[in-house]
Amino acid sequence: MLDYILQKDRELLIFLNNLGSEQWDGFWLFITNQFNWIPLFAFILYLVFKNFGLKKGLFLMLFIALMITFSDQFTNFLRGVFERLRPINDSSISHLLRDKLIHPKSFSFTSGHATSSMTISVFVFLLFRKIYPKYIKLIFLFPLVFAYSRIYLGVHYPTDITVGAINGTIIGFVFFKLHQLITKRIFN
Repeated sequence: MLDYILQKDRELLIFLNNLGSEQWDGFWLFITNQFNWIPLFAFILYLVFKNFGLKKGLFLMLFIALMITFSDQFTNFLRGVFERLRPINDSSISHLLRDKLIHPKSFSFTSGHATSSMTISVFVFLLFRKIYPKYIKLIFLFPLVFAYSRIYLGVHYPTDITVGAINGTIIGFVFFKLHQLITKRIFN
């Protein structure tokens, strides 16, 4: 069963990766770079301070930094356990992928991009769902586009992205609940 899943994972990666073309490479390289998402993060920062004030806003920023650190370290732990080669670094599949535009050397399973972006998105969604119910759902475009860039570039399998998104959802939810408990004790 596991062999079947891994084979289908490879086939889906090859199909999705080969949908790409040179004219879109620059766009997906831009999307995959975390620093290019700074305007989104700055906007979230603005909303945090606008809606929660300085004291609670600073606490939220500290809490979010802790959450992202946990998310990153958990991903690194899983990579060390599973040691799955990235598709572009795996000779059994790399020749079937498009041009190698980036060359990360770390392991593939799970995707740190998918985990961290989903962690942030779930937390932000839960934080603002009652304040901005009409628009906050748009936050989930961020992890979808960000994670797909990793498949487009051939550095993650779809299961790396899927499990990363699941991990991120759980981490974001748990940290939101922890945040609620802690802020009730500190600020009430």
